[in-house]
Amino acid sequence: MPSKFKQTIVFLFFPLIILSQVKEVNPPDYIKTIAFKSNTKESQLPILKLGAYLVLEFDALNGNEEDFYYKIEHFNFDWTPSILVKSEYMDGFDNQRIRDYENSLNTYQIYSHYKLAIPNTQTKGLKVSGNYMLSVFNDDDELVFSRKFMIYEDKTNVGISIKRSRDIQFIEEKQRVDIVISAKNMQFNNPKQNVKTLVIQNNNLNTAISDLKPQYTIGNKLIYKYDTESSFWGGNEYLYFENKDIRAANIGVQQIDLQDLYHNYLFTNTERASKPYTYNPDINGNYLVTNIDADDPSIEADYVWVHFSLIANDTLKDKSVHIYGNFNNYAIDESTKMTYDEYNQVFTNAQLLKQGFYNYKYVVVEKDTLNEGAISGNFYQTENNYKVIVYYRDLGARYDKIIGLGEGNSVNISN
Repeated sequence: MPSKFKQTIVFLFFPLIILSQVKEVNPPDYIKTIAFKSNTKESQLPILKLGAYLVLEFDALNGNEEDFYYKIEHFNFDWTPSILVKSEYMDGFDNQRIRDYENSLNTYQIYSHYKLAIPNTQTKGLKVSGNYMLSVFNDDDELVFSRKFMIYEDKTNVGISIKRSRDIQFIEEKQRVDIVISAKNMQFNNPKQNVKTLVIQNNNLNTAISDLKPQYTIGNKLIYKYDTESSFWGGNEYLYFENKDIRAANIGVQQIDLQDLYHNYLFTNTERASKPYTYNPDINGNYLVTNIDADDPSIEADYVWVHFSLIANDTLKDKSVHIYGNFNNYAIDESTKMTYDEYNQVFTNAQLLKQGFYNYKYVVVEKDTLNEGAISGNFYQTENNYKVIVYYRDLGARYDKIIGLGEGNSVNISN
């Protein structure tokens, strides 16, 4: 084949590669408990101020003490790769080995706990705001998993208020987010085109609402007062259990058994969609690793097989039911799918989880569409956390900055 023809093929297909959106890659079975931390606050979705400290932790359960390497990439608002080269957004180098790891101590399940802190001696810091992806590779340069995070600059005030839906059809089930963005020491140029927003409920990017346009501009204030466009299903409070004491029954744990590892059997849950709303404090889908009488839970907490069960009513028997929560970054896959036990008429599933306090709920997946409220119900009174991230690309700029972060809660929802 002539070289000229080869060059033509490359030219035609190269733009398609550049414009593709990146998605997070979930880890294999032997990688567990991936957690981001920033300034001692633990979260699955770290949104950091420019210059802040970032820590990624995870466990490898194969006991091989293998080497892992990390790479950091910068992305546009829509998660297409930005045109910045590494030296423009990073001070130092990535593609380095994660050197900080320890083996588990006094646990039935052997594992190695890895910890990556940024900045470090090789990666001295990140220089610009925006969307980032942190990817972890093995010795063979194979991608093991990846996680998104964001860095923002404090250049705007972002006001958030949570209201009930104005649509009578959903007034008992939905919550809407009103937003006011005020610039501090900058001027917005063509805000309807250059300012973009991302509204996130309970740190879950899968259900986020993106790219709302400002409805009104008053001076240097951008006002968003949508109804349908900025509405979320209210959902219900998360269910929870705690197994920080591995040998005794804890909150939500009905029975304990020791085989090769400890097994915790939770109380059987029922559907809540047909029942009235009941306030039950939760941590909005998150989890916290902890165990009793341990100095360092990161290496002293054990892994436990947690057995979930849900009573199957007639409407659920033929549905695809999954366990859902921040413990696996809200992933829906075969490992989270519940099995229907026809004899006992319950759905069951077992998850290998590190000791701690966990939020979870049951969801239904139909034709690749997630229905969070099918089992838990949707109630406007539900306490949910909301974050609004503000992006801005000025005229002639080469990347999308994040210029503000606002946070609100529906605990004081109003009409």
